[in-house]
Amino acid sequence: MRAMIFEEFGGPEVLHQVDLPEPTPGPGEVTVEVAYAGINFADVLARAEGYRVESLPFRPGLEVAGRVLAVGEGVTAFAPGQEVTSFLRGGGYSEIAVAPAATTFPVPPGLGLRVAASLPSVLPTAYALLHDIARLREGDTVLVHSAAGGVGTVAGQLARLGGASAVYGVVSSFDKAPHALKSGYDQVFLTPSFDTDVMGATGGRGVDIALDPMGGENFRRTLAVTARFGRLVSFGNSGSAAPWQIGPPDVYPAGLSVSGFSLMGLAAADPQRLRQLAAAAFRAVTDGGVELPVTAEFALTDAAEAHRLVETRSTTGKLLLRT
Repeated sequence: MRAMIFEEFGGPEVLHQVDLPEPTPGPGEVTVEVAYAGINFADVLARAEGYRVESLPFRPGLEVAGRVLAVGEGVTAFAPGQEVTSFLRGGGYSEIAVAPAATTFPVPPGLGLRVAASLPSVLPTAYALLHDIARLREGDTVLVHSAAGGVGTVAGQLARLGGASAVYGVVSSFDKAPHALKSGYDQVFLTPSFDTDVMGATGGRGVDIALDPMGGENFRRTLAVTARFGRLVSFGNSGSAAPWQIGPPDVYPAGLSVSGFSLMGLAAADPQRLRQLAAAAFRAVTDGGVELPVTAEFALTDAAEAHRLVETRSTTGKLLLRT
């Protein structure tokens, strides 16, 4: 089978095609004939910096959609030929992927495999950030960074569906603003001036909920525009800055709550909780009308080109590889 791997860390050019034996599922696993694999910024960080890479060579890819080829010992919930979408520990950039049955889900009725490939990471992440961690309440004001990206596109819709009174997005360029505005955002601001703009839009009050995937100085600026008793959730460090640190002087005066989230961490530590979260999140699509943000697809062998595009920070929505 064809697969895309890297044997050293570096630019997109280190990704290359190899031919590997077809895998067989172990206990508690399924093999999936991959139709589409999702591209995540974590894949880019893995290739460039070794993020969560235990050894080389490494095959990236955290999510796939396709059909079950075979099931391993102890797996009774799936059968060959069934359409599924899976969250993986890696290995999705291939024609066949080995997936934990615990983080494999039936494709919801009415959704094709192309759309389903964006389900395992984007939707549960956005849902958890707003509902399980930030505890979204009707009337809250919400600020989302990277509002035109995969998680941002879904978060805007979920915030609106959950009763937010105002939803503000932050993007890196005006070219991305129209995409974000179609996804539930009332106003969209540019990264260099978002803090001033947020305080202007809220009459100096700030926002009740802020979602930050960037870290570093962006985290600090976001904390400064979080309203009294507000909740800031960090869910990434896309700027590769030094990890943020806070203390009592940062949060006590305004009664702020600061928390973090990693879908990969949840999948590793508590896959059953991820299944519950995914079930609730998927209903937002099937019952709530949330639209998933697939905007472009590339051939599997063009994975390096897709990574180059992601690194330009010019993309919107969700990018996929097709096998």
